[in-house]
Amino acid sequence: MSGVPASAAGGSSGARRTGPRGTPGAAQGPAERTTPGGAVGRGATEGSAGGRGGKIAAAAVNQASVWNVANLLTMFRLVLVPVFVVLMLGNGGYDPAWRSFAWAAFAVAMFTDLFDGHLARTYNLVTDFGKIADPIADKAIMGAALVCLSALGDLPWWVTAVILGRELGITVLRFVVIRYGVIPASRGGKLKTLTQGIAVGMYVLALTGPLATLRFWVMAAAVVLTVATGLDYVKQAIVLRRRGIAERRAALKDASKESEV
Repeated sequence: MSGVPASAAGGSSGARRTGPRGTPGAAQGPAERTTPGGAVGRGATEGSAGGRGGKIAAAAVNQASVWNVANLLTMFRLVLVPVFVVLMLGNGGYDPAWRSFAWAAFAVAMFTDLFDGHLARTYNLVTDFGKIADPIADKAIMGAALVCLSALGDLPWWVTAVILGRELGITVLRFVVIRYGVIPASRGGKLKTLTQGIAVGMYVLALTGPLATLRFWVMAAAVVLTVATGLDYVKQAIVLRRRGIAERRAALKDASKESEV
């Protein structure tokens, strides 16, 4: 990617090299060819530039199209959000038939959520759009359901506040510590998502009798998992940040020692 033929490696000091995008580089002088440690700086410089350019080019080539099946499923989930709200609040919000249709829309949204991420990772369909839109779609459908249920008086507002507050807080936390690393999704987090989906789905349906009692306990379990996994993510973020800071300090210390030598 440097644009310098192999035969020109020993050329004159005034030879010009080509940058990663094919633009001429600066003239190379003797200072570029040797480093304080005696290493051949020109080759190292060109190699690193070529490596960086190669990675950038490979990433551009391997970037999947935005219009792939995984992203289409994500877009479909986003479209389902207003559809779900209309169905949920249709005919006053207490009609069992309308609530059944709303449950179907919610179930389809949650079902597609299980597949779009898997498809993206399995078939190399990961895109920048998907990284942003997927979590937005997940939280949009869940948030819409919780707000509708609380507005209709079926679910206490504090439950909605706890779940949505946790989801928003963890999302912000991930972005804050992303410079130090990525907080991976835990099994507890996946179980939390599944439990939330089942609990909210049961509340969306107009259940009565023992099933209405059962949904209360499922939602209670979802709230407990929501809080517990949220605290666990906070702990992981603190450890990740401390480790990242320690590694940076160690790297700076090593760099200062090498410069002294």
